[in-house]
Amino acid sequence: MRTMTGSARAVYAAVLAFTMLWSQGAGSVQQARSMEKPVIVAEAAMRMLAPVDYYTGTVISREQARLAAEVSGRLLWVAEVGASIDEGGVVARIDDVLLREEHAEREADVARIKARLGFLKLEAARLQKLARSNNAAQSQLEQVESDRLGARSELKAAQARERRSAALLERTRLRAPFTGIVTERLLNAGEWADEGAAVVAMTDPLNLEIQGWVSVSALPFLEPGASVSFEREGKVYRGQVRARVPVGDTRSRLYELRVSLPDGEWKVGESVRIAVPAAIPRKVLSIPRDALVLRRSAISVFVVDDESIAHRVPVIPGIASGPWIEVKGELHPGDRVVTRGGERLRDGQKVKVQGKGSTQ
Repeated sequence: MRTMTGSARAVYAAVLAFTMLWSQGAGSVQQARSMEKPVIVAEAAMRMLAPVDYYTGTVISREQARLAAEVSGRLLWVAEVGASIDEGGVVARIDDVLLREEHAEREADVARIKARLGFLKLEAARLQKLARSNNAAQSQLEQVESDRLGARSELKAAQARERRSAALLERTRLRAPFTGIVTERLLNAGEWADEGAAVVAMTDPLNLEIQGWVSVSALPFLEPGASVSFEREGKVYRGQVRARVPVGDTRSRLYELRVSLPDGEWKVGESVRIAVPAAIPRKVLSIPRDALVLRRSAISVFVVDDESIAHRVPVIPGIASGPWIEVKGELHPGDRVVTRGGERLRDGQKVKVQGKGSTQ
């Protein structure tokens, strides 16, 4: 077996050493890359912010009513709870037998007086002809004319009574003033309904808005037509102030607010949180709330420099509005702050930016 010469052994040793050094260098680079922390960043920017107070609101229907009987009588039929009724549709019927009889009597009175008035008109015309030929007394003619005028007045009164009885007869059908659903039966078929007694409750499930109660300090920021935001199940929506009632409740000292709803699936009775500005907006340096790192000792953020190194910067938070919060400290507009992945970061650690959060 041939043995290596001294020069060959030297070359072999050099190649082996170079290979080991190259492998260690590649491993170090791989290890360094694997230690880079993946993060998501957003830019600090100057924004118009104002402190916000949250008030509880409830989705209500703009059209809801308790429908009352307009005539007394026994209920023959009442719509079921949940029934959908069009505007003008019948929701309850009251026994109308007696009212129909009364209406027939009023019609007969009108017909009788019309017949008498017709006779008096003919009699007056006949007497006028006789009076012109001195064959009838003037007093007799005047008496007929008086009776005719009286019959005319009686006819007007009888027609008024007929219209009243017809209106009462029509009111035995309790009709819906708007399109909606029956939410409650306050009286059932077979029960006696007095005039003015509530029979059913109705609600329009489509014509909805938010009802809330706010403090007096919020009124200057809630002019009719102003845009406000509100939250439902973690989602943020925007609506317009439809009306505010500048008369406070005597107990709670709060003022009623009505806010229109955007298009979507809304249900009567849903709860929302209305965000109302508590001061005039001002321009401040702000970052997303998620960028704050809360510790017992201090509040800070991680700023990523051009070399992808994260630096801890202590900040003092200020006013907050929606997802943004004001910060004061060694931070400048355009600085990239970590919004995701900063929980276990260390000052000076290498990071890998995987995306940017919203800066709107």
